[in-house]
Amino acid sequence: MELKELIHSLEVLEVMGDRNVEISGVQSDSRKVEKGFLFVAVRGTVVDGHAYIRNAVDQGAAAIVCEEIPAPWGENIQTSESTPVFIRVKDSADVLGKLLSAWYEHPSDNLILVGVTGTNGKTTIATLLYEMFRKMGHKVGLLSTVCNYIDGEAIPTDHTTPDPVTLHSLMARMVDAGCEYAFMEVSSHSIDQKRISGLSFNGGIFTNLTRDHLDYHKTVENYLKAKKKFFDDLPASAFALTNADDKAGLVMLQNTAARKLTYSLRTLADFKGKILESHFEGTEMLVNGREVTTRFVGRFNAYNLLAVYGAAVSLGKDPEEVLVVLSDLHSVSGRFQTIQSPAGYTAIVDYAHTPDALTNVLNSIHEVLDGNGRVITVVGCGGNRDKGKRPIMAKEAAKLSDQLILTSDNPRFEEPDAIIQDMVAGLNATDMEHTLCITDRAQAIKTATLLARKGDVILVAGKGHEDYQEVKGVKHHFDDREQICQLSI
Repeated sequence: MELKELIHSLEVLEVMGDRNVEISGVQSDSRKVEKGFLFVAVRGTVVDGHAYIRNAVDQGAAAIVCEEIPAPWGENIQTSESTPVFIRVKDSADVLGKLLSAWYEHPSDNLILVGVTGTNGKTTIATLLYEMFRKMGHKVGLLSTVCNYIDGEAIPTDHTTPDPVTLHSLMARMVDAGCEYAFMEVSSHSIDQKRISGLSFNGGIFTNLTRDHLDYHKTVENYLKAKKKFFDDLPASAFALTNADDKAGLVMLQNTAARKLTYSLRTLADFKGKILESHFEGTEMLVNGREVTTRFVGRFNAYNLLAVYGAAVSLGKDPEEVLVVLSDLHSVSGRFQTIQSPAGYTAIVDYAHTPDALTNVLNSIHEVLDGNGRVITVVGCGGNRDKGKRPIMAKEAAKLSDQLILTSDNPRFEEPDAIIQDMVAGLNATDMEHTLCITDRAQAIKTATLLARKGDVILVAGKGHEDYQEVKGVKHHFDDREQICQLSI
């Protein structure tokens, strides 16, 4: 493809060179640049791509998109075989997605694409929509924290929302595979870093907003603004579905041009739900006056199911058919995943890694137990992340547990014991009377199983679907579900 075709719709500030040059690929990582590629220099949170322009040229880049052309650029790239074309733009991060969309022939225009954003519930909602539409006979793509899918083909993932190069490549593969729909988690990082630039969304779903990622966003207000921008950018042809019971829910709709829709368990809404009965095998609820029995547990999952129902109906599906399929769906890996022990206790593995998510899961357990059994919680906090939530997590867990065991999560480059002490700082003397600190996660889980009696519930929180522990930059195999199953035989 010629460069002029790639950049014709962009707001270009300056071009130095021949726009007719042939481009053989688009890349933002200089190490992956090949001869004839277009390299986009993006200013990241850690690395500035402008520092690698010369590397890209030495690798054979035919063109460079950047916010600042190296001055004097001729001297900076004098070792290259030929002089590339330089295109100066205002925001190269935003331009990258648009260039990739053009390179892959605008794949998202050929999909019905729905994004899900919010603190908790993104994975469950996106995955259930993927499962539902496949059960309805469609070919569907999924981009999620747990795994990416091109219809039935699983593709491992490292991020909630992939980098732009991977994202547009996957979208193109979905189109090539005949997918009609695609559902994706949209993280606050990806919105702020413009990783979703160039995508055409047909709908957006907001779940909730609680404290998370303040190590990156610094304030809750900034976190909220990142989420809101996703809805601000939706076109009038799309729908914007929000949780009316969350204090930030209606904020998301303030400036969107999209069709505004709401779901709720507490107030009037386009999609109204009511929990009739809840147990560890599932929940019976009313959805817009129709009764449905599901395999999901807890109030937070009732909200997730309402969002799935609302999105499916908003995409034109028959409400009755949606409820039938909804009743047949299973929980997502590592999300309130229940394991029954022969010893008579129930173990639940959940990804809850924020104070609000942990509170939701524990409250859901208490709703089912109704005082008939104890709750033993095993939880830790990830290293090199928001330290401010650690004492809050511990306090919430202590308040809603009969026995609390603080342990290691993914310590990354921090010391596990130091992370645990940050959590302990949120506990008072009374809390400490029923709290144990066991750094080794396997030992912590084993201790919980030894303490559990018939009728009790063990919650192992924080890692969910993850099958590793990250320590000093190395991922070691560790799966909470495997540990529980081995101990529960």
